[in-house]
Amino acid sequence: MSVLQASSSAISIRSGRALPAADRAAFVSAMSGAVTSVNVVTTGGAAGMFGVTVSAMASVSADPPMLLVCVNQRSPACAAIRENGVFCVNLLAVHQDSISDVFAGHPREGEAFDFRCAQWQAAATGSARLPDAASTFDCAVHDSHDVGTHTIFVGRVVEVTATQSAPLAHCRRTYCHPAALPLNG
Repeated sequence: MSVLQASSSAISIRSGRALPAADRAAFVSAMSGAVTSVNVVTTGGAAGMFGVTVSAMASVSADPPMLLVCVNQRSPACAAIRENGVFCVNLLAVHQDSISDVFAGHPREGEAFDFRCAQWQAAATGSARLPDAASTFDCAVHDSHDVGTHTIFVGRVVEVTATQSAPLAHCRRTYCHPAALPLNG
């Protein structure tokens, strides 16, 4: 049994007490203040090659190396990841915001979700990898969970790459990049 049981209007906690669900618009607005990495998650295999921009990516374990990504279930990439059993997280570099836009479905020019927007390499799993991304994490699906509108894919990392490029970030509905704070003292 899960700790929280959600409905469209209330959430019940273990004590059986019902709490109101947060207002969706207020939730989305508040979440826009979170600084997140910008990632293009790709998959390749029998189900085809697909990619989608996601902001929800996090480390799960170092032993063994595992991470998670959250993919909207309406995206064709979600079903393809499930069927292919593999995905590659491309943590975009600051100069790759146009690639993010393509895989978010609103390219500045060209077609949405078109891999011709960049030069890709085949990763060990067959997924597409950006060689000049800040980092890449090639994964085999370890587990998946459907939660609300998204699927959480937990991947066992089979290969990583890293460059010296600063990562692209997103906050307050715009792209940004991290900057070091001056040290005091």
